[in-house]
Amino acid sequence: MALNTPRDTPPETLVASLVALLDVEQLDTDLYRGARQPGGVGRVFGGQVIAQALQAAQRSTDAPKTAHSLHAYFMRPGDENHPIIYRVVRDFEGRSFATRRVIATQNGQPILSLTASLQVPEEGLHHRDAMPDVPPPDALRSERELREEMIDEIPEKWRPHLLRPRPVEIRPVHARSWFRPEAREPAQASWFRLCAPIGDDAAMHRAVLTYTSDMSLLGTCTLPHGVNWITHDLQTASLDHALWLHEPFRADEWLLYATDSPWAGHARGFNRRRIFAQDGRLVASVAQEGLIRLRK
Repeated sequence: MALNTPRDTPPETLVASLVALLDVEQLDTDLYRGARQPGGVGRVFGGQVIAQALQAAQRSTDAPKTAHSLHAYFMRPGDENHPIIYRVVRDFEGRSFATRRVIATQNGQPILSLTASLQVPEEGLHHRDAMPDVPPPDALRSERELREEMIDEIPEKWRPHLLRPRPVEIRPVHARSWFRPEAREPAQASWFRLCAPIGDDAAMHRAVLTYTSDMSLLGTCTLPHGVNWITHDLQTASLDHALWLHEPFRADEWLLYATDSPWAGHARGFNRRRIFAQDGRLVASVAQEGLIRLRK
């Protein structure tokens, strides 16, 4: 996580920093390096590792094949003190589909394995879920505004993390209490978008969506239990992550998270998410299981 970003940093600077973070550097054929988060400390955000791994897979595949799904397993936490190396294995190259396997390593140890499938775009049978009936983003306040209102409740040690400016603006449909969590149904919805435009590189928009797909996801399975990582001795970590990219979209335009958790048990919680464009199209689906270990 990054803690030292000045609170008056312009949105364009925040977004440019995120784009640079996800723009992996090619070291050799099928070998890439992911940059460190500027000012990052502690554990690397899982969405960053997945997004950089996807970028490595996309860079190894020629157009017009585009990524439509990925499946990833987290093995070790990433360390913000070191860059991440991504090695791509070209498991399959067909006329319509290609499959890439990516291993992310730090200090010679694998931290994530990811498999991505890419397809030449084509037409076919079509149906989709309907978007939930929720207020539009213009009728909601941002997560940062909501946190600013409760600044007196936020302990000093948490303020740099919770109040830092971020490149992704989130507007929750139902705001949650970070310091007085109450049991509620395991479902939540939020609008989100990059806070500045990033151009027309569709691969980068997919990488940004992959990055954001890990935000506010694992916490969904803790909602019916009235606990979170701030107020309870709760150990959490993503175990695996799957993403399906259905339709074209822009990450710098409003998208809707619709997230629920149908099950938790045995120190694990399962979460699923649908992502809609503002015009009602279902553009992506996400599933993730994570560790939720409540310590005594």
